[in-house]
Amino acid sequence: MKTSNITRDTLILGFAIFSMYFGAGNIIFPPYLGLISSSDWKISFVAYFLADIGFATVAMFALLKVGGNVDNLTSKLGAINGKILMAIIILCIGPLIALPRTGAVTYEMLVVPYFGASTFNSLITSIIYFGLILFFTLRPTSMIEILGKVLSPLLFLSLIILIIKGIFTPIGEISQNTTNDKLFFDGLLLGYQTLDILAALAFGIIIIKILKTKGYTNQKTNFKIVGYASLIAAFAIMIVYFGLTYLGATSSLVYETNIEKVTLLNNIIFQVFGSNGAIILAFVVFLACFTTGSALVSVTAEYFSKVSQGRFSYKKLVILTSLFAVVVTNFGLETIINFAAPILFIVYPAAIILVILAFFDNYIDNLNIYKFSSFGAIIYSIFELISNSYLKLSFMENIPLAKEGLGWILPAIIFGIIGFLIKSKRVRSKV
Repeated sequence: MKTSNITRDTLILGFAIFSMYFGAGNIIFPPYLGLISSSDWKISFVAYFLADIGFATVAMFALLKVGGNVDNLTSKLGAINGKILMAIIILCIGPLIALPRTGAVTYEMLVVPYFGASTFNSLITSIIYFGLILFFTLRPTSMIEILGKVLSPLLFLSLIILIIKGIFTPIGEISQNTTNDKLFFDGLLLGYQTLDILAALAFGIIIIKILKTKGYTNQKTNFKIVGYASLIAAFAIMIVYFGLTYLGATSSLVYETNIEKVTLLNNIIFQVFGSNGAIILAFVVFLACFTTGSALVSVTAEYFSKVSQGRFSYKKLVILTSLFAVVVTNFGLETIINFAAPILFIVYPAAIILVILAFFDNYIDNLNIYKFSSFGAIIYSIFELISNSYLKLSFMENIPLAKEGLGWILPAIIFGIIGFLIKSKRVRSKV
């Protein structure tokens, strides 16, 4: 394989990964985070970036370390537990949460400001949107090429133009933060809601398949290409996040913190560019949602086709996923976001643990370490969810890092030690 081809394919893949990650949540959350953080927006930005693309990039490297096969990672929990966790992850980033969210944001950005909100408009928009995605994802190899060569660079440049314009003509002054003492936690929570660490585990399925079709079979070469491509994507997203969070902070004297996230983004774009520019930038938002949505439909179909051992074809599952997403999309964006939060609270820490432990796999002979540490994090997360939403549990506040949204770390360590003390044989060879 020629070096020039490797460099070219790495750049294309890097922009493709950028567009896969950069979807609905990625574009609506940073401005809102800047708004609620005001003068301390940099703290929230760091937490958000860490919980989102930071963890996602690490997850991609973890996936590469176990040979690019996500089953090699999730199976550490046991064959059945691993399949259940991965199925939940795919459903979260696919038809239940992330995928319909891209459709809902498209509707609220492109349709509502100009044609008004109605059930009919929402339904027609979602049918057209997912119809286009359906057409686009029937050939996943071509999809990656188009994402990397055309759509992703266009998306990135458009966002940079928005950010630069917002820096030189800010909406207003940044207010002093005096009320929000949960900045890091807020950043982590919204970072979780992007679902990108979960998406990274799933996107690996598509990426490895694409590399094979291009003739890349050497594991070291694949690691190099995907590794550099992931870093390119992470750097590009970091720049965009930094700018969008800043734009949100400049609106902290203009808007109340209870404003809906899409409304805030719409207003920022309108004030920076005016009505004509807003139409163009709304199309950019569509690109962000469409590129990610296409990747999510493709990976959902690929995974469940593989799990069913071909009983359900990729084409049939693409159609089924798209139809289901049409239904969920019409529940509305805020409903989808609120539905997602408790699920992600529970699933995310377990996924992070698996990713981290993957880098130490050669030193772990006892699979109970994986099982127990993940179980400990899940148990803590359930209690945290109960305490935050239903019944206040005062003892939860005394757990280290609880205020930062990382209270699950200590239970995971304790349970991991317990798992270490309970001997078990590895069920799979080290990878």
